[in-house]
Amino acid sequence: MSERPASPWALFVAFSLLALQGFGGVIAIAQRVIVEQRRWLTKTEFLELLAAGQVLPGPNVVNLSLMIGDRFFGWRGALAAMGGMILPPMAVVLAATVLYGRLAPDLPALAGALRGMGAVSAGMILATGLKLMGGLAKQPLGRRIGLVYAGLTALAVGALRWPMAAVVLGLGSVAVLHAAWVIRRAEGPR
Repeated sequence: MSERPASPWALFVAFSLLALQGFGGVIAIAQRVIVEQRRWLTKTEFLELLAAGQVLPGPNVVNLSLMIGDRFFGWRGALAAMGGMILPPMAVVLAATVLYGRLAPDLPALAGALRGMGAVSAGMILATGLKLMGGLAKQPLGRRIGLVYAGLTALAVGALRWPMAAVVLGLGSVAVLHAAWVIRRAEGPR
């Protein structure tokens, strides 16, 4: 059973805190906060909204915040959640850009430290994927087939370097049609 945020302001604050914690990967933190701590969504609901957010244009976590905000408070919630996801980090990035521009020429270690954060970000994304695998069992295709599609996606984008848009349109369309077929088959003849 999901709980409900108290107000659009609560959404703004929650998504602001989420965004300010996310260095290279907010999804891992979002899943922990939204599903495990605040219980605004179940793991399955989170996975469904995340999947929708990933196939829509724009940053998936911003799309996720919009959908969660809309679910609870309509357009006011969507605006509050998106504002929380964008405004505080934007202020931090603008300040960091100014500081980096002034300090980077004198501190080569700073550039190295920033590059090292990439490995941490990749680890966070992998950990989130592992945590969300439990939700695949409740999807129409099940965990095993879901993992096959995940593996094919990783292969296409990561190893073959195919464009993400082409993979989403191609493999995503196949997965959607496959899920629709499984659902129709489970419902039986009409």
